[in-house]
Amino acid sequence: MNKHFLLPSCLFVTNNQYEITTILGSCVSVCLYDSENKIAGINHYLLPVWDGNGLATLKFGNISTKKLVFEMEKKGALRKNLVAKVFGGMTRKNCVFNIGDKNAEIAIRTLKELNIKIEVIQVGGTLGRRILFNTNTGKVHMKMISQEENNTVCHV
Repeated sequence: MNKHFLLPSCLFVTNNQYEITTILGSCVSVCLYDSENKIAGINHYLLPVWDGNGLATLKFGNISTKKLVFEMEKKGALRKNLVAKVFGGMTRKNCVFNIGDKNAEIAIRTLKELNIKIEVIQVGGTLGRRILFNTNTGKVHMKMISQEENNTVCHV
């Protein structure tokens, strides 16, 4: 099976068999799967909302999640078939901005606005996550990252 490591501020859409891995701290990934058309996609974003200043890039959850859906539809996915799984949104101790919580909230809100069924929400807490997304089955394997490993996870 093909393998791909998804970096922050990126997304990946395919109708081929891949194992996609990413590591999340306060960042969030939305995994989408259309089981009828065997099309899968995942994003990895760092910040919740683009405020209109600067470039509207994939580092913002509201931009990234909508773009993910658009790219899947371009490949032939049907929105009515899409099922979402949301991961990440770790809370940093002593962090007043609560970026992780806001990242998770925008994923859920955007998916609901787009009428996409959310099957799994695995967000929050004080540990990062490593996820492995199988694009052939739509299944996601998640592992919590220990406190020692957490020092190497991407945080905003």
